[in-house]
Amino acid sequence: MVTSKAAIVAGLTLAGQASAALQPIVMKGSKFFYENGTQFYIKGIAYQQDAAGAGGETTTGTFKDPLADEAACKRDVPIMAAAGTNAIRTYAIDPTADHSACMKLLDEAGIYVISDLSEPSTSINRDDPRWDITLYKRYTAVIDEMSKYSNVIGFFAGNEVSNNATNTDASAYVKAAVRDSKNYIKNNVKRWMGVGYAANDDAKIRSEMAHFFNCGNQSEAIDFWGYNIYEWCGHNTIKGSGYQDQIDFFKNYSVPVFFAEYGCNIPDGADGRIFEETTALYSDAMTDVFSGGIVYMYFEEDNDYGLVKVSGNSAKTMKNYDKLKANVLAAKPKTVELDSYKPANEPAECPDVTSNWQVTGDALPPTPNESLCECMYNSLTCVPSKDVKPTAYGELFGVVCGNDPAACAGIQGNVSTGVYGSYAMCNSLQQLGYVMDQYYKNQKYASTACDFNGQASANGAAKADPTCSAALKSAEAANKVAATATAGHGNGGVDGSSGGAAATSSSFAAPVAMKSFFTVADMAVGMYVVIAMGVGAGMVML
Repeated sequence: MVTSKAAIVAGLTLAGQASAALQPIVMKGSKFFYENGTQFYIKGIAYQQDAAGAGGETTTGTFKDPLADEAACKRDVPIMAAAGTNAIRTYAIDPTADHSACMKLLDEAGIYVISDLSEPSTSINRDDPRWDITLYKRYTAVIDEMSKYSNVIGFFAGNEVSNNATNTDASAYVKAAVRDSKNYIKNNVKRWMGVGYAANDDAKIRSEMAHFFNCGNQSEAIDFWGYNIYEWCGHNTIKGSGYQDQIDFFKNYSVPVFFAEYGCNIPDGADGRIFEETTALYSDAMTDVFSGGIVYMYFEEDNDYGLVKVSGNSAKTMKNYDKLKANVLAAKPKTVELDSYKPANEPAECPDVTSNWQVTGDALPPTPNESLCECMYNSLTCVPSKDVKPTAYGELFGVVCGNDPAACAGIQGNVSTGVYGSYAMCNSLQQLGYVMDQYYKNQKYASTACDFNGQASANGAAKADPTCSAALKSAEAANKVAATATAGHGNGGVDGSSGGAAATSSSFAAPVAMKSFFTVADMAVGMYVVIAMGVGAGMVML
């Protein structure tokens, strides 16, 4: 008997849910509920070691998956549960690892999980954003793995990607990731799991950010909004901390809002924290609007935000752990039942394009389509030579796009107008082949136009698959439109990392204490193309 992969995954999902102690969380309006209809508030802790901790990130972009270490989970889960924790946030997991032991421990302790979809070397980079096949495969692999467990609430498609007015273009790519992740869940998972975004607290763009991710077609909009906020420090009040401003702003928001990170360590470091804001967060003044929050963070490290000092197999709670524990256990937020709750808030209007906000709400980057990209590449009459290394792609993109911008329209995007080339989501080799081929055609197939100093050659075996001819024609029609809207915008890059292709940037979604890591080759791609687009007319093509 032959069993399909889909059937195996479905069986594992049902098996995992059948043995689970926790019922799934669902969303209605701006609130979370247990499946039985009781309202759910997040009482969470961020749970992942960062670069300063043993096993944290390195300059190669590696990280320690906190849900794949059974010994650590056996050590830490009881400590978190004792503090009233009912949710954790993880920033990067390995979808190929075994998470069953940790997820079972969390389930038995009454703890849910919200996980970021990216990881350090495969994420949307704010300085050169793209949403491509490599990223799509990473995000959907995480969804496949975590959907086995009923105690997963959902995911963040990005964390502080657009963090100021200079890189708002990256938000278009993150929202495209939200759209496609939601659609993947809808088509492949038999229960609700949400996809949201975690934003920083930048005064110049925070309102536009919140409106952009909530506006428009709700199949493309976030399911929940996470807010990384550190405004309440030491002794303060709801008004004095600025929390009242957040209450007033989000009171009409149509999806759940919660603190994705909080816990200011000023002025006395982690152990000086008294967590007055925790008491406020679950008080009547805030629970009409906010659905709880996640304290940053479990591990005490160099950034001094920890609740627990870990050394080998031992873990010692700190004074601020005791403060948090007391305040969480004392919190008795008022609740409403799902059946009696009648949400009235409507989605926001999309923000206008301004000097501080460069992204239109009218259209998003295209959904990654691997078969279309492969079909396109197989049909090309001019392709990169097989011995061309990815480190050389940046210079080649720069040469082509600098001398013939029209040849690059199909891989570019304009976030302000919402016009994107059809191949903006292909991998960098496919994109490079596309622009070389377009240049070759624009030069009327001159014998020297497909050479690039020996780095390209004519493809006599080019053959378009007849099954995708209609898709190729549709893509080319869209690219003709893009040619008039994207001139001077965008570049080629290295897949799913810091080298973007097809737009104005690419972003790295990492927690406050985690760092982004760019390889020299990745940086060379983006930087070379930026320079080449400015001086390309003076460069030698053939």
